[in-house]
Amino acid sequence: MMQLFKSSTKETMNFLRYVGPGLLVTVGFIDPGNWASNIAAGSGYGYTLLWMVTLSTIMLIILQHNAAHLGIVTGKCLSEATSLYINKGLKNIILLTAVAASIATAMAELLGGAMALEMLFHIPVKIGTFIILGIVLICQFTNAYSRIEKLIILFVSLIGFSFLFEICIADIEWKQALIGWVKPEVPKGSLPVVMSVLGAVVMPHNLFLHSEVIQSREWNLKDENVIEQQLKYEFKDTLFSMIIGWAINSAMILMAAATLYHGNGHSIDDIHLAGSMLTPLLGNAASIIFALALLLAGISSSITAGMAGGTIFSGIYDHPYDIHHKDTKLGVLITMIPATLIILLIKAPFDGLIYSQMFLAVQLPITIFTQIYLTSSKKVMGKYANSKRLKIILFMIALIVTFLNICLFVTGF
Repeated sequence: MMQLFKSSTKETMNFLRYVGPGLLVTVGFIDPGNWASNIAAGSGYGYTLLWMVTLSTIMLIILQHNAAHLGIVTGKCLSEATSLYINKGLKNIILLTAVAASIATAMAELLGGAMALEMLFHIPVKIGTFIILGIVLICQFTNAYSRIEKLIILFVSLIGFSFLFEICIADIEWKQALIGWVKPEVPKGSLPVVMSVLGAVVMPHNLFLHSEVIQSREWNLKDENVIEQQLKYEFKDTLFSMIIGWAINSAMILMAAATLYHGNGHSIDDIHLAGSMLTPLLGNAASIIFALALLLAGISSSITAGMAGGTIFSGIYDHPYDIHHKDTKLGVLITMIPATLIILLIKAPFDGLIYSQMFLAVQLPITIFTQIYLTSSKKVMGKYANSKRLKIILFMIALIVTFLNICLFVTGF
């Protein structure tokens, strides 16, 4: 019994030491854009669109696990592998669209942080955007990765558990929620919101980022036992982190449905009103605490968006992410600066958040099919190439996402 306890304790400690890359990716989809998508889903359609969070999270677990395997087995991130194994013309299209997705993500994160500053200090959104940009660039260019990782995990905990605790005391219609989680339904006019939820959860830039940050855990790629151990812990880290993400995203929709849904199919278009979701727990301080959480989410997820942009752009030149390298620095700036300039042109900030996430869903099939090609190739992955069953599952995911995109374009948004 004592031996079993020691073995279990050792296994748990090994896992806890490994936790990190998955949580860093988790914060990328607990962000202002995601908040806006969830609030729009819950306030406009009640519990009906919860199924999209469930489906998207299942997709995310499989795709993130698959992307991390690429990083562990090859020592290359998705961007580097694309540059190495796909012809130049196609490679450039794939990676440039991925950079565009990172820009769209960064735009939502910076905008969310700026909206929080407006709520807290009455700073105009456009001025607040430059303040958030400055904070983010300082963090990216001066902090060691390990310090950023710990900071972001702290942010996730603060933001997430506030919503999870809130649903314990709110008036949730749990029967309707259970139906919503498992029954696919697309009410009239809801497809843009459905796609924004999909893009906000299965963010393409996060697939690139996870395959990169997984390599922050250094190991000997020539030792098969080490690889097998890392693959095991990576799956646990991914599963643990993505389930947390599913719970927090679901909690946001549940709270929006319980406090903001009026049954008329019209989503709220003002994130300021979302602070009312926390009123049952926090009373008059709800709006301030909501704005503070939004600010932390905007800063932390802007950092991950910049890291993803740096990772993807470095990969174009077959370099790993290294904030001291000119390609990585340029990639971060190419992501953050255009995102800031786009915000200056936006007239309706909340709509900007929604449509930025919808754009991620539009780019997603390109990233997924690229990833399937690379992780299914024995030339790339050796004996760790995707099994036949995994290929089928991955292709089903790719086809579902592609079908939803076709529906979006057919209906004219």
